[in-house]
Amino acid sequence: MSAEYLDDSFHWVRDGKALEDMAALIAQQSFVAVDTEFRRRDTFYPEVALLQLAAAGQCWLIDPLTLTDTKPLQALFDQTNLVKVLHSASEDLEVFERWLGVLPRPIVDTQKAAAMLGMGFGLSYRDLVRDLLRIDVAKDETQSDWLIRPLTQAQCQYAMQDVTFLAQCWPILEARAEACGHLPWILEESGGMVTGGRGPLAKFKSAWKLSPQQLAVLLDLIDWRESQARRRDRPRNWILHDKVIQDIAKKIPTSMPQLADSEGMPAGVLRREGKQLVALIAAACERALSDPPTAIPAPANSRVRKLAKSLTPAMASLASELGMNVEILMPSRELEMLASFATGEGLLPRPAHWQGWRHSAVIKPLELEAQRLLGEQNHAG
Repeated sequence: MSAEYLDDSFHWVRDGKALEDMAALIAQQSFVAVDTEFRRRDTFYPEVALLQLAAAGQCWLIDPLTLTDTKPLQALFDQTNLVKVLHSASEDLEVFERWLGVLPRPIVDTQKAAAMLGMGFGLSYRDLVRDLLRIDVAKDETQSDWLIRPLTQAQCQYAMQDVTFLAQCWPILEARAEACGHLPWILEESGGMVTGGRGPLAKFKSAWKLSPQQLAVLLDLIDWRESQARRRDRPRNWILHDKVIQDIAKKIPTSMPQLADSEGMPAGVLRREGKQLVALIAAACERALSDPPTAIPAPANSRVRKLAKSLTPAMASLASELGMNVEILMPSRELEMLASFATGEGLLPRPAHWQGWRHSAVIKPLELEAQRLLGEQNHAG
């Protein structure tokens, strides 16, 4: 471990005074390394168990179970001249949104930064620290129950190293990013992160095959489950499993006996919510007759897939020129989306992250290449 962080050099923050003192010191810095420990086994929302911060050669372990006022943290996370450095930040952002009601801004996700500096896509924290600091991070406490008190010394050391090393990695990454001119891009890419991912509908990959009525039922069942999961704070599949929703949408049951025949329908759900679900299904079908839902595009056809495949070398060339990992530029499903727009078959809205740095550095060159390839195909035809 670096001499900058001694084995016992962390401070517990368990009350308002300690939180205010910590926030006042960190507020004077240019960046702070951030990580959380949480549990998400039987709940919809992550249960925050610990917050770790590191800045100015110090580390703090903040105990959310003992704090009654988090306003100093909210103010710190809102401070625009303080960069919050996280690694693989998506789940941490969910924690902050639920616990603090605020997302840290501005942020840097060092996993994204590493990919944009050509170090590897989806690089783990352990690999990042090994690559930059030549330190092997132990992961012995990964499966710990962080809600149990008191935390063991081993847990505290594990939690501490997740931010102390991160605080040493970021200046190295920042210097590399400044040297190649990618720092504004990294800040933009990280700043565009939001919670929620692609949404629960993304799991239903065959939804494009459904009729308007079936699709209306599917969408209403997803919305119903989402509201139930949030209200009861339980995982989505504990409310109603994906396969049950899919089977109901396909069969459109109109009575309790028909609903009971749905594949995997839990008896408890049928007993408590059956009548409500039958009414929901009937209402969705009725609405679809006069106001059918927007159809979900089918998977790419052979022409689009062929064009996307032909664009792969151009994508690799762009990645090489930019010194980035190709996966950070555009995932394969989006390359097919770009190809569908080029062929005039694109139906979905363009992703928001196609703007900014990616628009000029990636999208425009690929669109020009797509038009060139289509022109060659038409000429040959």
